[in-house]
Amino acid sequence: MVDQNILLIAYILPIAFGLVLMTKAGDGLGASLSGRNPLLKHARRRHMFGMNLVVFAGFAVSVHTLWISNKISEGGNVCSSATVFSCDDVLGNAQYNTDPVFNIPWGMIGIFAFCGLMFITNCVSKEPDALWAENYLKYGKYMTALGLPIIALLISYEVAMEKICQFCTMAHIANVVCLFGFWRAGKMHEEGLWNDEEPVEADADKEEGKKFW
Repeated sequence: MVDQNILLIAYILPIAFGLVLMTKAGDGLGASLSGRNPLLKHARRRHMFGMNLVVFAGFAVSVHTLWISNKISEGGNVCSSATVFSCDDVLGNAQYNTDPVFNIPWGMIGIFAFCGLMFITNCVSKEPDALWAENYLKYGKYMTALGLPIIALLISYEVAMEKICQFCTMAHIANVVCLFGFWRAGKMHEEGLWNDEEPVEADADKEEGKKFW
């Protein structure tokens, strides 16, 4: 079986890289990578690319936690540990591994949540100037904000068990980073930074128009 720590790193990297692309630090990184991908020099496209990375990582780690829960229910041992970091002890605890209302595994709830977020980020990435795009970003912000009390509940479970599920933590971090991403996208709208058209191209079009007329 693949070392679970290696898989954990595979989730950390896209979340960290996506976060960098959404911050001021991403400006310099985007400039250095624009030779390979010219789209990364645009703040809006760079931001949405980072968000898509984080959302996909959150979806993948949610699938992983559900898989771990299923393996444990079959009597398997995935990432049990005598240390405080033991996802088996957390996800295998029948008292805490499902939501208290509908009895749905937390991993499944994460899958549904990140599927919704993935739909939003992909739609906005494809049609960023659509009339509905700004509203979609607000919906994403509300969804991720709604996830905060749920994350607090799950952390309280871990405190009660005195164990930490590292994969669950990755999903929590992905949600928080997405909340920041949706908030930042809203600020870009307010500050007039959402438009990524190049002034040089716009000026050239005007000159061509003058020559034509």
